[in-house]
Amino acid sequence: MENIQKPTMPLLGDKFPSMKVVTTRGEMNLPEDMAGKWFVLFSHPADFTPVCTTEFVAFQKLYPKFRALNTELVGLSIDQVFSHIKWEEWIKENINVEIEFPIIADTGAVAARLGLVHPGKGSNTVRAVFIVDDKGYIRIILYYPQELGRNMEEILRAVEGMQFSDKNNVAMPANWPKNDIIDDHVIIHPVKTVDAANERKEKAAKGEIQCFDWWFCHKKV
Repeated sequence: MENIQKPTMPLLGDKFPSMKVVTTRGEMNLPEDMAGKWFVLFSHPADFTPVCTTEFVAFQKLYPKFRALNTELVGLSIDQVFSHIKWEEWIKENINVEIEFPIIADTGAVAARLGLVHPGKGSNTVRAVFIVDDKGYIRIILYYPQELGRNMEEILRAVEGMQFSDKNNVAMPANWPKNDIIDDHVIIHPVKTVDAANERKEKAAKGEIQCFDWWFCHKKV
């Protein structure tokens, strides 16, 4: 018997799996249709549930800020597209917020491919977040249980931080851009040779960068 290998869950740094999906805005091919853009794909357990409703409203209110970062939002759950549309209508009529980003109507295939089904919770998906860059690579993966709603400001910060890191070849400290130790500075990547360590000490002595030690240097960009 031929040994058929099951697809594995994607990992950080992997190319986002190519897939055709049905959404509230029509069919999409991911990640191809997002070429040149970052996108955040996030799953929710089910339509017409309280926590998910608060999340979608929060995502929508930050949608202009995501777009300003060349980033699109894509929702997903194992619900029919008719359910998504009706839920969008309910949110608009009752909360006065119009959902503008697409929501994938999954049959279960996408959730299985991405590892989104919550163990012991039937067919409901976990609250997962995939942050994918403009070249289609997965840069961040977040998983939340059904009981805990996500912090959309943190997801926005994560996108902004990764883009800033890529552009400036630096690392971002905890709670950037408001770190308790270095405030809004960014961290310079550690050196890997003795010569580079000595060069860094010289730069610090000249005031070009700031260092606690040669392995912990930072600067304002």
